Amino acid sequence: ARGLVQDVTSEALGSASGQRRLAAYCGFDPTADSLHLGNLLGIIVLAWFVRCGHGAVGLVGGATGRVGDPSGKSAERPTLGVEELERNAAAIG
Repeated sequence: ARGLVQDVTSEALGSASGQRRLAAYCGFDPTADSLHLGNLLGIIVLAWFVRCGHGAVGLVGGATGRVGDPSGKSAERPTLGVEELERNAAAIG
C-alpha cells in the first residue's frame, strides 16, 4: 500500500472495487476564483478512479465555502458573501 487511503468505511470496499463500478466524489470550496495546488491530490484521485473504470464527480461547494477553514490553522479564512462565492464557483466550474 502506498498510504493514499488511511481509513475505509468497510473492509469489503477493496473487493467491491474489482466486482462493480464504484463512484467517488471530491468537493472543492469556491473561496477563490481558481483551484490551487492543495486541490491537486483530490483531482489526481478522481482521475485514477476514472482510469480504473469507475465514476468520478467533482463538486464545487456552495455552503461549505461559507464556513471558516477547518484545517486547524490558527486563523480562519475570511467569510465570503454569497455573490462572491457564486462568482468564484462559476470561474472554477
